Amino acid sequence: MDVAVVTSKRTFIRVVEIWVPGNDRSTLEFSAGLYGSAERFGATSRQMCFGLGEGLPGQAWLEGRPIVLKQFAGANFRRTQAAHAEGLTCGIALPVFAGDFLTAVLVIFCGDDEAHAGAIELWCNDPAASKDMTLADGYYGSTADAFEFISRRTAFRQGHGLPGLAWESRLPVFQEDLGKGERFLRADSAIKVGINRGFVLPCATRGASTYVMAFLSAMATPIVRRFETWLPDADGERLSRAGGFCEATGTVPAGDSRDCIERGQGTLGRAAFTGVPMIGESAASEPGLVGGAATAARLDAVVAVPVLHEGRLRAVVAWYF
Repeated sequence: MDVAVVTSKRTFIRVVEIWVPGNDRSTLEFSAGLYGSAERFGATSRQMCFGLGEGLPGQAWLEGRPIVLKQFAGANFRRTQAAHAEGLTCGIALPVFAGDFLTAVLVIFCGDDEAHAGAIELWCNDPAASKDMTLADGYYGSTADAFEFISRRTAFRQGHGLPGLAWESRLPVFQEDLGKGERFLRADSAIKVGINRGFVLPCATRGASTYVMAFLSAMATPIVRRFETWLPDADGERLSRAGGFCEATGTVPAGDSRDCIERGQGTLGRAAFTGVPMIGESAASEPGLVGGAATAARLDAVVAVPVLHEGRLRAVVAWYF
């Protein structure tokens, strides 16, 4: 499945792919893609599969952790020419594990131009080495020199800063304005380079180390057009919206009983049921968007990402494009 997306404001994330193990679990096969204008790259990708350790999806599968690939040439990447032709310069692979069982690999591609401000950071804690969470890698668009310098010299204890809060809670964490409050410890540096919002996603990985992925958004190039966090009830049969943010309409409030999504219902419900990221072709048809929200915000498609910890569903994150 491929989804063509047309938006008035270019997002920091330009392409999203989902790769799942084949029937014999010897390769990763194409499941779905959100390519926008990168149609030729999508055509190339649909024909491919990856073995353990092959390409960006296979490398994340092999290492059992997220991978940030900031340069395609000379790396373990099999689509360099096609990616460069579409202006894609960075790839991030997020494996999704239910315990030691790989359900999928979510691959995100970004581009790099003068107006492409923002950052995606991978933070890690190795409990055998430190009590702190430090920067493992990151992609910084046009903010690299100014913001990466301070990020590599920053460390978080559990419960401190956005990465530390996501580490402690095992839940997504969002801050609408990084210049306000005390949760974002690099606020001054972020403001100087135009970064204004932060969203941190816990990563289900294999092994003792803990990883979280931070998405830091700039006004001109938001990470996505709208995102929401949905939480399961005690029985895991329903999802309730815990909140979110839309670039067109502002804060998305927590939902009430009328906004619940049944397990298996719509794109978000299927992601919750299977533990596999999902792409929905029509945001307007999603049960969680009420009151014409998709039309008002000009939303075209949704990516639903399950957040798992020790094999249990903790949340579903919805990215709207």
